[in-house]
Amino acid sequence: MTAIAVFGSSTTVAGSHDWSVAEGVGRAIAERGWAVMTGGYGGTMEAVSAGAAAAGGRVIGITAPTVFPERSGANTHIGEEIAERTISHRIAHLVESSDGVIALPGSIGTFAELVVAWNAAFVAPFRGAAPIPVVAVGAQWSSIVELVQTQLPTGSGFVHLADTTEIAMSLLDGMISKNPHDEF
Repeated sequence: MTAIAVFGSSTTVAGSHDWSVAEGVGRAIAERGWAVMTGGYGGTMEAVSAGAAAAGGRVIGITAPTVFPERSGANTHIGEEIAERTISHRIAHLVESSDGVIALPGSIGTFAELVVAWNAAFVAPFRGAAPIPVVAVGAQWSSIVELVQTQLPTGSGFVHLADTTEIAMSLLDGMISKNPHDEF
């Protein structure tokens, strides 16, 4: 089954514009028959999970309970929870198990996730593999991606920029591999 990892802010509030956008992304992914993978907790992760679950999709949360002991577990929309022992393992699991990545607006944690996905896409050709699609949604990512591309020898085309989630989904539709992961 094709799986899409979605990253975003853990502080997105239910009922906000960003929540509605994230919920729509989860729904759109599920409606395509793809699984949704998130960090499993609240904010954007919960909104994406809620949208996917409402559309009958497979919802997977990759959590890190030892890193976040104050959190009471995965959000209620998660169908499958996989616990990792560190943030690095959690992010790696999300990126390595996905067939595509969407980064919604967020903070430093979301940026770290985006960079790991970007790096995975960048190094894939060195081993003869196709890079997974990485799509960053919103103006904040445009300026950051452009800055990194001008300051570091990253090459272009590894992170696709989208102004809207509709454009992001359209980009993924055209780039998703026909060889999805069997296991997460």
